[in-house]
Amino acid sequence: MTPGAPKDDPRALIVLLSVIFLNMAGFGLVIPLLPFFGQAFDAPAWQITLMFSAFSVGQFLGEPFWGKLSDRIGRRPVLILTTVGGALAYVALALAPGIWAALAVRLVSGFLSGNISTLQGYLADITPPHQRAGRMGIMGSAFSMGFMVGPALGGLLARPELGPAGFQIPLYVAAAFGLTSALGVVLFMRETIVPRAKDTPRPAAQPRGAALRTALADPVILRVFLISFVTISGFAGIEATYGLWTEARFGWGPREIGLAFVLAGVIGVVAQGSLTGMLVRRYGEGRVLLAGLCFMFVGMLTQFAAVGWPMAVVGLAIVVFGQSITFPNLVALISMATPSERQGEVLGLNMSNSALARIGGPILAGQLFSLVAPGAPFALTALLILPAIWLCLQIMARVPDRRA
Repeated sequence: MTPGAPKDDPRALIVLLSVIFLNMAGFGLVIPLLPFFGQAFDAPAWQITLMFSAFSVGQFLGEPFWGKLSDRIGRRPVLILTTVGGALAYVALALAPGIWAALAVRLVSGFLSGNISTLQGYLADITPPHQRAGRMGIMGSAFSMGFMVGPALGGLLARPELGPAGFQIPLYVAAAFGLTSALGVVLFMRETIVPRAKDTPRPAAQPRGAALRTALADPVILRVFLISFVTISGFAGIEATYGLWTEARFGWGPREIGLAFVLAGVIGVVAQGSLTGMLVRRYGEGRVLLAGLCFMFVGMLTQFAAVGWPMAVVGLAIVVFGQSITFPNLVALISMATPSERQGEVLGLNMSNSALARIGGPILAGQLFSLVAPGAPFALTALLILPAIWLCLQIMARVPDRRA
């Protein structure tokens, strides 16, 4: 297969989006079921939220590893290895005999799922710089479509009344999505990293920690990393306790949770697929990022104050819309501030930063849910968004207006 896919190749974009959709359909199929899967093992809330944190520990270790490796050997082989491995991890989770085995599988699964920076690097490889915010939004739309289809299937296929065995069929379906994604990479994705000639010197490898220090020395990247960390910490806590919260407040089960995530996926598809690029062209990355953070703040407070499930669903919709226009701009700002030969590495650092936030967020949310109140994680997340808004204002003062 000829390396070096050209910039702005629509075929490469279509294949990439298809792979992302299949990956996220499998991921989205499992996530809403995890609280009920843990309950099938009679696990308490703190162990259930540990399944989310264990995945994030693995992802924290995997993102910089796979991102840097993809810069060296190419995006394609990394994506083949991680998608196949991720599919096998779903099978292992379906056969887990207890909660601690499930936690171990989730740790390995997280490491193998640390390929988002590789996907982002591939997109950056085939996209001109001025189009990256819009393309990151389209990429987010593919994530959202997968997250729309997956939970709906998971809710329909799960049989909680059968105990752990009632979740095997959804997990096998998730594995099938992963294997199909891997097949798409093998058959249709062109390599974007051009091999260096034997007599061409390779850039000197940075010492351990040097890449992180270089990234943090950039004032924009530093602030983007901080915004990602504080917002994702809170959001990961909500994700881990959402099923428990809706069950406690409204008596919801896997099907209702699946339908709520379908709504979230629809909003994400529309916001990221068509609105993000348009908003960025009109208002610029900084203003759109600020608006997204404000929407997330309002949505968290709405859910915290919800007196019934309709109000909670409205709050969820507001949060998802805000998130959908926030995160593509964070990635785009990092990409534009990073040299092309370091794209995978720095995007991997950002995903590792996000994974680190996802480690502590569920643990803290589980304690707040059990010891304070079921809605306490929403209040905490709203508070965490406030410093993110302040950091966004600082970014706006430093980043030139890139509107076309």
